[in-house]
Amino acid sequence: MSRLLAAALTVALAAALAASAALGVVALLEAGPDQPNTPMITYEQAGSAGP
Repeated sequence: MSRLLAAALTVALAAALAASAALGVVALLEAGPDQPNTPMITYEQAGSAGP
């Protein structure tokens, strides 16, 4: 019976650790600054004067 109890406690501890790690990662991602949504490459409009 003690082996079954130890296995159940291990499973419960592992699930709690996984859930807290997931919540921690989400909190860290939310705490970061928002990145600007600017394009790296811009194209000229069709019909504009070329070189």
